[in-house]
Amino acid sequence: MKKCSNAQHPHCTFWVLPGAHTCEGGHAQAEPSSFDLLTALRSTRAASPATVLDVVPAQSPAVEPSHNYARPHQRAQAARPQVHISGFDPRAAGGRQTLKMELRGMPEACAPQLTLQLQSDLIPHGAARQHFVRAVGGEWRPVFAEFSSRGREHGQYQISIELLSQHPGMAARKWVCTFVILVPRLDATLTEIHRIFLSTHKNVRVMADDASIARVSAQGGDSLDIDVTARNAGIAHLDLNAPSGKVDLGFSTIAWDEDLIEIDMPQAVAVHPHASRAASLVNAAPEAGAQRQIRLFAMEECVIGRFELVDPESDVMLTHYTADGQDTNGLTRRLSGRHAVIRRSGLGFEIEDVSRYGILLDGVWPGKHKPTALRLGMRIEFSASIKGIVTLSVSAIMPHGVILHRVDHGANAECFCLLAPDTHPGYPVKSFAAAPHAAALPLMFHRDGGFWHLDQLTGKETALAPTVPLDKLSRVPRHTRFASDPYPEHWIIRTSGNDIYSTVAANAMSTA
Repeated sequence: MKKCSNAQHPHCTFWVLPGAHTCEGGHAQAEPSSFDLLTALRSTRAASPATVLDVVPAQSPAVEPSHNYARPHQRAQAARPQVHISGFDPRAAGGRQTLKMELRGMPEACAPQLTLQLQSDLIPHGAARQHFVRAVGGEWRPVFAEFSSRGREHGQYQISIELLSQHPGMAARKWVCTFVILVPRLDATLTEIHRIFLSTHKNVRVMADDASIARVSAQGGDSLDIDVTARNAGIAHLDLNAPSGKVDLGFSTIAWDEDLIEIDMPQAVAVHPHASRAASLVNAAPEAGAQRQIRLFAMEECVIGRFELVDPESDVMLTHYTADGQDTNGLTRRLSGRHAVIRRSGLGFEIEDVSRYGILLDGVWPGKHKPTALRLGMRIEFSASIKGIVTLSVSAIMPHGVILHRVDHGANAECFCLLAPDTHPGYPVKSFAAAPHAAALPLMFHRDGGFWHLDQLTGKETALAPTVPLDKLSRVPRHTRFASDPYPEHWIIRTSGNDIYSTVAANAMSTA
């Protein structure tokens, strides 16, 4: 590479690329010699075809290549799954922050609703769970995550993302990514914040300072993320010769794209032999302290309410028990059809009072429509106005569900196992808080639309169905069978719009 040799422009400071007939300023050059042609040929073979960076050394511009955290092929391969992160303002140190996350390049073969799980020390309770929903036009609605940096030490904090695609009839898929955001000092200037951000997200930084000149020429190839700064009488010249004719040019903003890495490859869709979201284990001869019915439910939100024989409003139906047995009338009528809702939250499970009569949690009314986290040993009384109707105790909080035991006259009649749908507890199973009578129960989970039994010693999984023998399964007592209805002792008539429909009741109606 040589300087401009045009005699009519003796003060031209532009350089001439090898093999070029004009300098960057457009001044014609003399015919190159054989030495120049040979040098140009060698330089063409050795140089990268993507980018040529030309800086005038006499003017001493500062060229700072930085770490490649932004991945230079992001825009060139826009089809790959990415999450676009914006809305973060590091200047609001010590205040409330909001991250806007948008999905880009997601494959068509994924669920219409994706579950987003966030984990970070900045997020309240350390984790959050939200959903990406596909709009009618096919685009994904953005998701907003809120947190506060008040009282946090300045520095960089990781935020881990886990994106789950689970839908009946489709293969389960999972994508993950981790990005870092900056919580600056309270006295940090905007220039310092931008400098830190650009140093970790730009591929090349070119700075012209103190009357210097910097020129960048990018020709073809993949995309290049460049930060060009000229100040204090400096001059920066950027030449983008893109063959496609499309150049994305914009000002420096604190927004970026993160690649989503798929870690669970699509597999063949497994079909459970007996798909169900509610069932029960029935013990024909329970021993002392054991329950006759272990009622199983797998729902995102499980509604607890009054027992109704025809068209019930709840999933878990409660009745009052006396010393003489079950009483479906009397005090049972003082329970609401929809009394409480138990759902999965960020760190576990929570209960919400939605009734007219209220509930008591350890003797205290939590307030209506105010979710409260469940904890081991918590006593749940239905209702707050009349005591002694139904009293439940949280006997186990598992990673994938919660177990409730009755602590009233119905203690030997039933217990409830509420599971998160299509969620595996993992193997080996991590230890979880449980009372002794709950730890003795068989470990079950819900996947592929049905219930499974998991042997905690061997890891063997057994699909539960009415035709499957249970006598050889761990922790399953003798004389136990699997029923496809949570209340097989009753003929529950449910509407067809409900998720659960009793075939016994249907047969009884057709016979009548």
